[in-house]
Amino acid sequence: MRRGRPMADLTLSAEEREQLVCLSRSRSMPHALVTRAQIVLLAADGWTNTAIAEKLGVCRPTVGTWRLRYVRQRIQGLYDELRPGGPRSVDDEHIAVLLRRTLKTKPKDGTHWTCRAIAAQTKLSKSTVHRVWQAFGLQPHRQKHFKISTDPFFVEKVRDVVGLYLNPPDNALVLAVDEKSQIQALDRTQPMLPLGLGYVEGVTHDYVRHGTTTLFAALDIASGNVLTQCKQRHRHQEFLQFLNHIEGSVPRELDVHMVVDNDATHKHPEVRRWLAARPRFHVHYTPTYSSWLNQVEIWFNLITQRAIRRGTFRSVRDLVAKIDQFVASYNRRCRPFAWTATADSILKKIERLCKTIAGTGH
Repeated sequence: MRRGRPMADLTLSAEEREQLVCLSRSRSMPHALVTRAQIVLLAADGWTNTAIAEKLGVCRPTVGTWRLRYVRQRIQGLYDELRPGGPRSVDDEHIAVLLRRTLKTKPKDGTHWTCRAIAAQTKLSKSTVHRVWQAFGLQPHRQKHFKISTDPFFVEKVRDVVGLYLNPPDNALVLAVDEKSQIQALDRTQPMLPLGLGYVEGVTHDYVRHGTTTLFAALDIASGNVLTQCKQRHRHQEFLQFLNHIEGSVPRELDVHMVVDNDATHKHPEVRRWLAARPRFHVHYTPTYSSWLNQVEIWFNLITQRAIRRGTFRSVRDLVAKIDQFVASYNRRCRPFAWTATADSILKKIERLCKTIAGTGH
């Protein structure tokens, strides 16, 4: 003879079962809701409350509660009901004062507000200030650097370079060319502490300099492949050597369109004569202060983050070998960068920035 309270009879329609299965397998929904969906599915399959509790690691009364809640309210019953909370301790006026002071003023003894400093001024708690700043995306402790080009042909050059990226010419290779100079071969003064469970890699704060190298690079925007050479110095002579390397690597039936910046190395008379003698080479200069238009700068950031910044090098030769190793590995699996910005979108962004600067009164 069966004892105890009888279990609520639970049956599911096909649509309900489908929804519950989705909930029970979700990795983004709250864990409690996933567990409740699993309870209902097992109950509908005929499992007892005791068996469900053992399988899911919950207590038997919990299983009975959600089984009964589902019978009475169906899927809506699995969600938590809204619970009453205390009234807001900070009204809209106090928040408006905090935002206005953060945006429009600065402390007398500093360059920017901190949570504690402005909390003392506004009589709010530090945690309240932090929550409000986080909600409105305010970060007074951070800065973002910018530089507006003063190039008189800025618009024309932007359209020229971006046009190459979005609509490259036929029977031609478009290369983003530049150099990363003064790469230091730094060696730590003591052995590194390896990465481990619970702690990060450890390095000494001081280092020994073993010299520098300059990395010349040409990025093929169509394939993502990179041509590189490391040189001891950064002069027009080394740039000419790299141009000869490019010439020997590109099939002679293809024109070469090079995107370069306004560095004096790229405009040296010897370089101009070299280009004039090779009509298949076409140079496209980025506007001044606009190196972000050159796609090879994206690749320079990649090699800096992955192979140079945290590297330890015992000599310049060791540094060059590590760079060459990274380049060879990168080229085996390279892909082009997805350039989506149009010339019009870039110019509109510059226009908004200029209007913002004009409105600050500086």
